[in-house]
Amino acid sequence: MRERQAAQQARRAREFQSFVAGAAGRLLHAATLLTGERSDANPRARALLTAALAATYASWDKLRGEDPYDRTRTVLVVRFARGAWRRPRGRAGLLARLSPQERLVLVLRLYEGVAEEQTAALLGLPVERVRVLCARAVASVLHPPRGPAPAAPGMPPGTLGKAASS
Repeated sequence: MRERQAAQQARRAREFQSFVAGAAGRLLHAATLLTGERSDANPRARALLTAALAATYASWDKLRGEDPYDRTRTVLVVRFARGAWRRPRGRAGLLARLSPQERLVLVLRLYEGVAEEQTAALLGLPVERVRVLCARAVASVLHPPRGPAPAAPGMPPGTLGKAASS
């Protein structure tokens, strides 16, 4: 009996290691996009992925035909959503200017290719809200806000608006 349990545990470990070897890179990239960290310095993304993989491993025998990638991605998204609202937003990068909810929608819809309906169900939002969040996030990424207008030659900065309003 112990031999059979040991064989099952060894098989489970091999299956999980194989899954991680194939999926960890893409999942880490998704976690990095969610956290808004740089890809070369992403401790929050790595911790998020580690927790998601641990949860997947804990339920590995219960998956019964469920795609482990989808399961891990779901855990990743839910863990990010639960913790993201309490974390400071002191990050730099293209996606850092987006709200956590916009990043969630953008990563799920565009990077992961999850349908609007599935994204809405996963996040507990109406489909129309997912559509609006995605459109707003894409617009914000494609057309970032510009810095202050340059001053006219010979005028000190900040006086252009004052001269025009006088």
